[in-house]
Amino acid sequence: MKLLSSNTKNFEAVLKKYFSFKNETASLEPLAEFFEAIKKTDFKEVLNFFSTHQNFSENFRHYIYNVFQGRPFNLSLTEANILSENAFFPELKKRILNKVLPPVENENTVWYLIDNVSLSPKKDLEYLHNLPEEEVNDLMRILGISDFILKPNVKSELIFSMNILSWRVTGMALEVDVVRMAPEYRNFDNPFLALQNELEALAEDFKVNPEIQLNSKDSRYKQIKIYAEQCQDFVNIAFKNSSKYGISGKINQSLLKIRQQTQRISEIINLLIIDQTNDIIVKSKQLIFNILSYKSHKNNISDLINDSTRLISHLITNHTAETGSHYITSNRKQYMKMFYKASGGGIIVGALCILKMLYGFMPGSDFFHAFLYSINYAMGFVMIYLMGFTLATKQPAMTAATMTKVLSEQENIKNNYTEFADLVSKLFRSQFIAFVGNVLLSFPIAMLIMYGLDVFFSQNLAVEKSDKLLKDLDPFKSKAILHACIAGFYLFISGIISGNIGNNSVFYQIPDRIAKNLPIKRLFGSRFAKNLSKYYAKNWAGIISNFWFGVFLGATAPVGLFFGLDLDIRHITFAAGNFAIGLYGKDFVVDSSVFWTAFFTVFLIGFFNFLVSFSLSMFLAFRSRKMNFGEVREIYREIFRYFLRNPMKFFFPLRSSFDLKSSTLVQNSIPTKSEDH
Repeated sequence: MKLLSSNTKNFEAVLKKYFSFKNETASLEPLAEFFEAIKKTDFKEVLNFFSTHQNFSENFRHYIYNVFQGRPFNLSLTEANILSENAFFPELKKRILNKVLPPVENENTVWYLIDNVSLSPKKDLEYLHNLPEEEVNDLMRILGISDFILKPNVKSELIFSMNILSWRVTGMALEVDVVRMAPEYRNFDNPFLALQNELEALAEDFKVNPEIQLNSKDSRYKQIKIYAEQCQDFVNIAFKNSSKYGISGKINQSLLKIRQQTQRISEIINLLIIDQTNDIIVKSKQLIFNILSYKSHKNNISDLINDSTRLISHLITNHTAETGSHYITSNRKQYMKMFYKASGGGIIVGALCILKMLYGFMPGSDFFHAFLYSINYAMGFVMIYLMGFTLATKQPAMTAATMTKVLSEQENIKNNYTEFADLVSKLFRSQFIAFVGNVLLSFPIAMLIMYGLDVFFSQNLAVEKSDKLLKDLDPFKSKAILHACIAGFYLFISGIISGNIGNNSVFYQIPDRIAKNLPIKRLFGSRFAKNLSKYYAKNWAGIISNFWFGVFLGATAPVGLFFGLDLDIRHITFAAGNFAIGLYGKDFVVDSSVFWTAFFTVFLIGFFNFLVSFSLSMFLAFRSRKMNFGEVREIYREIFRYFLRNPMKFFFPLRSSFDLKSSTLVQNSIPTKSEDH
């Protein structure tokens, strides 16, 4: 009670200090102190004081009128919590700067008033929301602002704000690249122009009759609502078509701005609708809450990142999903085919291990070796891709997208996770047999090549490297697990690159440009141009992603050495090849503990390669489709239960009652035919 009494006295002291007389000042200091005082006081005490001290109420109303007079609030409606830049990074930079150093605002605006009265609009809004509705209504009546939504100057600001937003929306919506995203609207009247015309007509009506009052049955209101909804439909269709036509970061931001601004128009027009007497105070209060809400989210960085990156991540996972479906085996034939493809990849990796060892003997700087290692890996991975082979850990970044795409399109998924768990078992056994194929071939191929070099040069070239290679396969003496996780992260990034290249190829219509390019057709013929177009569409994303994956792997260790950091990569297939080289360098004379530690570490490296790349890819895929993570948790539980019931299905192609249905689901998730990336 003492605390309450002390706070009440503080509140009364503020009122007596500033409002015991008619305060003619427009200073914001009295309002700031008043607001801070009432937040620490029982709100009923505030209402009781005003009710029993009419002179203070009148003086406070007079002060409020002086403070708000001549302060437009359209900026709070047209700028706050709406993207201001046409690209993500400039917007992010601007919001960070505004948080660190708030911008200097025009002092004669409500925007400036909120900034200088409230240190935290978000917390103040939460405080007001937590107050009983009737008590807030009583305060508004006491302050004489319960009907300010009817004031002509307030209506003028609202109508002017809607017109500003409609002009901006129309300008962006008529850009060529934006219009191209929704060809369905080509044969219809443009809803943005229609919305702009309606709002301009409303502004003209208001000039003639400032007392104009809209209700829910008013034809002007109905037309504005219809056109605003059509504008939102335009944006939704454009986003939906992004999978078909691709999208750029700039167009993504433009569509987000259009959506935000048309939504804001709908919110503003609703404030002007008065059907009943009670609507007056409700709409007056809603306007205050809306302004505080918009202002509190203006520089929100997490909202910007979520909104701006969700569609791009969806497109990336969508394009990698086209490839990922080829990595899920459903029967014995596909299972063995995966083994043969992985075996081919193992052969090439075995040779790459030897080449990297030989490059290590060449004199040169760290960056020279980084270049050699990067080219070695990059050319090898591109060769694996072009020859139709596979690298086991390249699968997760592709298959995660397919899994999520299937999950998000499956009906009644909340009641039936078992089918999805069965699909996961097919993915896991596909990954397992790919591991086996890679390791079984990379180990003997590296061994055979080392033997050939030994015969040719009459010396064991692996002697100098063997100790380090075997030590690198001991998780207790090296950072093998950390380095395996780094490789897993690179696998995830290579999937991102593949999806991004695929999206850009579609958005910029690269295959069509190649097929219709006149110089190419004149020099090589139309058939060549068409075949080149198909080859580009099918292979380019895979070539580039594999190339950069190789660069990442090859450059990590030398770059880490340059900066004094113990950075490197460990990949299961290369680990198997290095294991062979290490054993050969020791003439196969090693302790059993060294042998078995290295043997099990090879597969441990593969596990972390898979875990990191697949987890990151699944996170991106789930996020891109706005999936509920509580639901995701239940899905993982069902997968674990399915494993306990059917453990062998996760390793071998045993038949399942879901085989036909899950195969159909995977095939239906492929928008276009594509080959392995």
